[in-house]
Amino acid sequence: MTDQVFGNRRFSLADVSKAGTGLPNRCIMHGVEGVGKSSFAACAPRPLFLMTKGETGLLTLIDGGQVAETAHFPELATWTDFLAAIDVLTTEAHDFRTLVIDTINGAERLCHEHVCQRDFGGNWGRDGFTSYMTGYDVALAEWRRLLDALDHLRKSRCMSILALAHSKITTFKNPEGSDYDRYTVDLHHKTWSLTHKWSDLVLFANFVAHIDTKKGDGKAKARGGSRRVIYTTRTAAYDAKNRHGLPDQIDAGRSAAETWANFAVALQSGRQQREPAEGQQVVNHS
Repeated sequence: MTDQVFGNRRFSLADVSKAGTGLPNRCIMHGVEGVGKSSFAACAPRPLFLMTKGETGLLTLIDGGQVAETAHFPELATWTDFLAAIDVLTTEAHDFRTLVIDTINGAERLCHEHVCQRDFGGNWGRDGFTSYMTGYDVALAEWRRLLDALDHLRKSRCMSILALAHSKITTFKNPEGSDYDRYTVDLHHKTWSLTHKWSDLVLFANFVAHIDTKKGDGKAKARGGSRRVIYTTRTAAYDAKNRHGLPDQIDAGRSAAETWANFAVALQSGRQQREPAEGQQVVNHS
């Protein structure tokens, strides 16, 4: 027997491939307030911003001359408008290369407002959206709809997806010992679980502070805090991940342009390390 039928699809060994997709990245950057997330994203290749309700920091940066004029839709106040903007980018001709979601926290709020109105009559209380956390579970179907739409855009228009997010400090329930606090993305944990699995990169941006813990003092004292770093690998202190062989830390430099340049160099370096030199044979020692 040379093939098998699974559902409506007939597979054979001719379907086996060693190649990847060649598609651009799905990246999430979260960080503390004022660390430069929007400025960083404005330096991406030919970006277009989707600004969710109340998340219009890009406009302030443009008005203040902190970033160049950057393409953006009007502030999106509803979930329907948010999805419609993605559909426009998918169906109409354009030369944008990076879709920037500013912010994914705001997108989740639009999603929850939509579901609350549609399925719970606008009731956020104990008998409505938050009853036994039912609304958050119902909203996951809409959130999957968003992730599918972003993947369709990525494939049909070869656009990178860069979603910006606010961070929060949560207590991690440690099954191996004492619980501890860590930075993570400020989304409902079920929304974040779906989004984290979907993403190729999760970057955490923060200021570097030096902590003095001299004997005899009360609380430890922090110094510095002006240098910015992008963290790419998960630790006990923060959520991050990458599938590109990035270094654990990328220096953010002194400007948004320098931050993006350093990030691009790290991506290229990781790619070159994974690709064998021309004519070099890859040997499996396992």
